[in-house]
Amino acid sequence: MKIRTGVFCFFMGIFCFSHGLFSDERVYTVQKGETFYSIARAMGVNADELMKYNGITDPSRLQAGQRLKIPGQAGPNTVQPAASYRVVRGDTLYSIARKFSVTVASIQEANSLSSGHVLMIGELLKLPSGAKPEAVATQTGSTASPATGSAPTVTPPTAAAAAPAVVWPVDVRELSYMTGKLSGVVITGTRAESVKSLTFGTVLSAGPYRGFGKVVIVQVEGSYLYVYGGCENLLVKEGDRVGPGTELGTLGFDAVSNKPQLFFMVYKSNVPVDPAKAPRA
Repeated sequence: MKIRTGVFCFFMGIFCFSHGLFSDERVYTVQKGETFYSIARAMGVNADELMKYNGITDPSRLQAGQRLKIPGQAGPNTVQPAASYRVVRGDTLYSIARKFSVTVASIQEANSLSSGHVLMIGELLKLPSGAKPEAVATQTGSTASPATGSAPTVTPPTAAAAAPAVVWPVDVRELSYMTGKLSGVVITGTRAESVKSLTFGTVLSAGPYRGFGKVVIVQVEGSYLYVYGGCENLLVKEGDRVGPGTELGTLGFDAVSNKPQLFFMVYKSNVPVDPAKAPRA
C-alpha cells in the first residue's frame, strides 16, 4: 500500500505542479451536479453567452468532466488589476506561487496567512511584489502567453510513434507529443470510441481531474503508471484489474481544441517514458 500510495501521490503532485498546463485561465472543467447557469454565475458570465461560446444549444447535454471555454476576461480565475488573484477550485498556495513565479512564504506574508490556512473558492489574495504570470502551455503542450492567446504548436510524432505496428488506446487520427513539464502524447480520435488499456494492471485511480476530463491511472508490474486522460465516461473503478483491450471508458470532446482527444502518459519509477516505446502487455 505504501508503494501504491507513494506512486499515486507523485503523479498527483505532477498535476498540481503543472496546474494550468493543459488549459489557460479561461477554461473550466464541469463538476458533477453543475449546470450552465451555476457555472456562469460562478465565472461571472452570461449563461446563454457561455453556451453560444462553446457551440452548445442543449444545456441538458452538459456532463461532468466536460471542458468549457469561458468568454471574456472576467471571472474568478482572472488576475485582478490591483495585483490580486481570486482562488478557484483546485488551487493551492503552491500552484498559485508557481503561476506567478513567487514563493509560498511571500503569498502568506502578503496576506497574513498562517501555515495552516485553508484556501476557499472565491477568496481574493494579494500578490506579493514582483509577481508575474508564468507562461502557460496549451492542451498540446506548447508555451503561449495568456495575454496574447497564441495558437498552440506541437511537436510531430517520432518514427516509433508513427509506426503502423504501434498499438494505441484509441484509433489514431492525429498524434502529437506534449512539450513542457508533462511528457506524453495527445491523440485525436473519435468521440465516444472506446479507450482501451494497453497492459495488464490495477486501476489506481478513476475519476475527473480538472483540465483532463476523466482520468484513469493504471499501475503496471515493473513500477509503471499508465495515464489515460480526456475520457467522457469511465467503465472501471479504483481497484479493478484490467488487461490489454479492457475498455476503460469512452473518449470525450475537448472544448479547447474542438476535437476528441486523449492525453496519454507513461511513467516508470516516477520517470516519464516515451508512450510509443512503453510495454504493450
